[in-house]
Amino acid sequence: MPADDRATPAIQIFADANEVARAAALRFVELGRASVEARGRFSVALAGGSTPKRVYELLAGEDFGAGLDWSNVHVFFGDERCVPPDDADSNYRMANEALLSRVALPEENVHRMRGEGDAVANARLYEDELRGFFGEGAAWPDLDLVMLGMGDDGHTASLFPGTHALDARAAWVTANWVEKFDTYRVTLTAPAISHARHIMFIVTGAGKAERLQEVIHGAHDPHRLPSQLIRPPAGALAWFLDEAAAAKLSGKDEG
Repeated sequence: MPADDRATPAIQIFADANEVARAAALRFVELGRASVEARGRFSVALAGGSTPKRVYELLAGEDFGAGLDWSNVHVFFGDERCVPPDDADSNYRMANEALLSRVALPEENVHRMRGEGDAVANARLYEDELRGFFGEGAAWPDLDLVMLGMGDDGHTASLFPGTHALDARAAWVTANWVEKFDTYRVTLTAPAISHARHIMFIVTGAGKAERLQEVIHGAHDPHRLPSQLIRPPAGALAWFLDEAAAAKLSGKDEG
């Protein structure tokens, strides 16, 4: 896909990481309420990382989470490390401690991505679960929201530079071998993410500034900058940034 076909993102810049988290939590609730009203449920894929964790902590509090009917929320995951769910590196464990165990979310509404055991089998099982949820006739998962971070190497979810998952065209979920970590990660593929109704990148810190500028405005090079693969054909793409991460973007970028 040529670079000029990329969806034009909405870019919002806030003073610091805390303000980013507050804005993202508010948007989460707004989208959740609208989705429940329109379709009777809100399906969201969560991200790992320190900034999303702050969003989840806010959502678990009365100021934000009380505005959402959690009984109609279905939680999925964008990726998972190949560790048990009680491991300190588990994305599920982080989300569970920060949010899931602290709100009135039915246990059956949490669709955990397995990290323990065989990664290839776990990817297949998770795709089966997604297909069961969205219907066997669905071309792609119709998630209401996918939350994403971006690494300082330009990766998102577990779509790392130079890995085979970047070439996925039909799979919804894949086991992705990441050489620099000498391990597999289980991850949603770029097309599965891109077909969500709403996609929210949350990026903070000066260490991300140069790579962020390349991802948004640089030459189309997704094998080096996998975040460029997130290209919604119909949904909305938004970047929630702090001033440090946005430092190399031009003033006209701010939405």
